[in-house]
Amino acid sequence: MLIDWTNFTPWAALAGGVLLGLASALFVLLNGRILGISGIVGGLLRPRTGDVGWRISFVLGMLAAPALYWLLAGPVPARIDAGWGMVVLAGLLVGAGTRYGSGCTSGHGVCGLSRMSPRSLVATLAFMGAGFATVFLVRHVLA
Repeated sequence: MLIDWTNFTPWAALAGGVLLGLASALFVLLNGRILGISGIVGGLLRPRTGDVGWRISFVLGMLAAPALYWLLAGPVPARIDAGWGMVVLAGLLVGAGTRYGSGCTSGHGVCGLSRMSPRSLVATLAFMGAGFATVFLVRHVLA
């Protein structure tokens, strides 16, 4: 494995991690809810009275942030080493995994681990291990 040092951005990654941690902490402190994206979006599929407004606002904020960045900094070229079929399949598998695991990477990996949840530790180890194994198989065994 080689690190692409020309595109290595540890400070940007650190800043993003700090922002995500602060947002997660503020969300649970102010709303009493876990900042799990799959749960927030999933709550829109079966809406409850008085529960839709903040969920829509959250999703709109997630869509507005990259659009605002694009307007301020310009477009960032996307590079995806897969076809549309593989991207759709991967999205469906991630969606199924979040349902079976009762949460997503942000819910378990960020919020659950920070609360020292044993269930979130197991879930995070499972999805990270599955990700590592998938990348190894796709890039080194099947390639």
